[in-house]
Amino acid sequence: MPGALFLALQHDSGRMERGGRRRSEAEEAEKGRMKRTIIKDWKTRLSYFLQNSSNSTKIKSKKVGKQRTYFNRPSPEEAQLWSEAFDELLANKYGLAAFRAFLKSEFCEENIEFWLACEDFKKTKSPQKLTSKAKKIYNDFIEKEAPKEINIDFQTKNMIAQNIQEATHTCFSAAQKRVYSLMESNSYPRFLESEFYQELCKKTHITRTAQGT
Repeated sequence: MPGALFLALQHDSGRMERGGRRRSEAEEAEKGRMKRTIIKDWKTRLSYFLQNSSNSTKIKSKKVGKQRTYFNRPSPEEAQLWSEAFDELLANKYGLAAFRAFLKSEFCEENIEFWLACEDFKKTKSPQKLTSKAKKIYNDFIEKEAPKEINIDFQTKNMIAQNIQEATHTCFSAAQKRVYSLMESNSYPRFLESEFYQELCKKTHITRTAQGT
């Protein structure tokens, strides 16, 4: 009788172990499907931002000291440079589009959109256009319950409201620095840990046979 009980327990244990393995395999397969879905969604978002990016959006990299604009997928080495400095990421057209797609996935794309609007604003030469752009930026990002309201303190908001009455190129400087700092310390590290960025940094292994064809 004890022997029969032992065999029954052993059978149940084996069945539970097989069930656990199947669940583990199913969970891994589900994780794989989710990862592929996330990366596919990222690529779709990225394609949209690359297609809709203005050719005039060229940001100077502090490290390199010259303007660079990329249209094609970067090499793993180029993508890895983005982890060296936030400015390296913003100076790269593909990197900027990828970062925008990432922020959109986290529902905080207003930060990079405000920063880009400020970059464009600072390049404006016409006083009339400067005033109209200042009001638009204020209406879109600064005023209470703005459609893309950014997270800045009340004092900075008041200062901007006063400055745009006689708009100058420094109207939004304090707010832009605040948003830049927020992205650099918060969103940027998370972007570097994202699945999509890790995929960009992976090197494609090409066999000698493939190279010889």
